[in-house]
Amino acid sequence: MTEPAANLPRPIRRVCIVGASGKLGRYMIQHALARGYEVVGVCRPESVGKLAAFAGRITVLPGRTDDREVIRRAVAGCDGVLVVLAPWGMRKYSSGTAQAVLDFAEPGARLAFSCGWHISRDGKDVYPWSFRLMVAVFRWVGLVTRLADLDDQVEACRRIFASDRHWTVVRGSDLEEGPGEGLPVWSEHIGDPLLKSNLTRRVDYAQFMVAALSDPALSRQAPAIVGCRARSALAHARPMLGAAG
Repeated sequence: MTEPAANLPRPIRRVCIVGASGKLGRYMIQHALARGYEVVGVCRPESVGKLAAFAGRITVLPGRTDDREVIRRAVAGCDGVLVVLAPWGMRKYSSGTAQAVLDFAEPGARLAFSCGWHISRDGKDVYPWSFRLMVAVFRWVGLVTRLADLDDQVEACRRIFASDRHWTVVRGSDLEEGPGEGLPVWSEHIGDPLLKSNLTRRVDYAQFMVAALSDPALSRQAPAIVGCRARSALAHARPMLGAAG
């Protein structure tokens, strides 16, 4: 069935970054500005100072990222929305943030959400035992301390996957700091030898998020990424279907 014209992807000129003050968010601001995009950033009021380096170049809206009114104002007029799906707390933070973006983003806006490898769209991912153990420990510690709720991040992604929006869920490997190495490579499923190194530069993860907004091949996809210079990526190099820089 042909999609209504109003819902077709829009050219990217103005983007909203939800969770702009974190490390990943600040890198996404840099990449978006480098592409000439107008940037609106959403972050908690107490974190606004972290964006001082971008003063005069971006618009900042202070507020919780799951505050529906804040999100409604932030995404108005934006062609793309980049969302850091943080699992912090026990108040449905991730799912509240995702739902607000899904509800209020402009028709045809491209949406990109960040999460970890533990998210599976179709259940076909194959995880090593060490990764499964790490996720189980993190989930247990988060619940006991009430500091994080991985299950709510799973629920947030379930809602995204069920949406008819033009979304991309970028599933990140372990992250490290360092100079950019280039656009990460990706696979549809964990278990692909390409991903075995499980390591990406955070600045490159941000680049992939921004690039996904203008890449139609990644619409309604959940790519699992790894650094392009990671050992496994070099050993199993192949042409990529999407996220051209």
